[in-house]
Amino acid sequence: MSNTTDADAKHPQSNILVEETVVYDNVFTTPLDKAARFSFDEQVVACFPDMIRRSVPGYGQMLAMLPIFAKRHCQAGQVNAEGKRVSRVYDLGCSLGGATMALLNEKGGFSKEELQIKAVDISPAMTQKAEVLLQQNYPEHDIEVITADIRGFELEPCDMVILNLTLQFLPPADRTQVLQNIYDALNYGGILVLTEKTHTGDEQDDAWLVERYYDFKRANGYSELEISGKRNALENVLITDTLDQHHQRLAEVGFNRSLTWFQFLNFASMVAFK
Repeated sequence: MSNTTDADAKHPQSNILVEETVVYDNVFTTPLDKAARFSFDEQVVACFPDMIRRSVPGYGQMLAMLPIFAKRHCQAGQVNAEGKRVSRVYDLGCSLGGATMALLNEKGGFSKEELQIKAVDISPAMTQKAEVLLQQNYPEHDIEVITADIRGFELEPCDMVILNLTLQFLPPADRTQVLQNIYDALNYGGILVLTEKTHTGDEQDDAWLVERYYDFKRANGYSELEISGKRNALENVLITDTLDQHHQRLAEVGFNRSLTWFQFLNFASMVAFK
């Protein structure tokens, strides 16, 4: 996003509130040291909405479905500080609060009396910007932005957890425990929405999907240098699982049912039911 705001502007794909002027993603327009690794620093934060729009196929559609899912599964199972019943929702790895904004937008979203949202991210640059955006656009809503590592973060009872493009950045050995913590915090009838970049485990299929993904990025204006630079920066930082691995892990922690509801190339979104 940019340095100026306009509460009436909308993201072209997700219909959430955004800032007026877009800062374009040019993080990888110059060669980087081979040892450089991707991080969610101030440079990435500044251009993050453009980066994710041009880099994640179907991102707007995935966000648009969140309030639809929430309407079905949020059961006002918690009580807020005023003693009123609300649905508590966690947005883990919230970045700039896109999922939170999707839940609250005027087309199918929730009113300020219905939800309590806790948005958590490990990057201070992200949470500082997210807090400004959410306060500007939703000043009357019960939203708490928290800077924390979700691996050690204690979740309160909740109706819904959103984990969008976050688990893939955690060491594989830590992923099961994070999902266990989520399962334990969810009320019965609650859901986890898990969105990840994936691979199939078949060398030929993965090669085809990756090349089509790069074609998608080329079609969105990225150069070969940018594509290569980001690929190198993400090596050993973003580690993907197969869909089978995801569903097996969800079953291991207690979810009795999970399904893949959306897939676009090598990106997929799952919903797990408690």
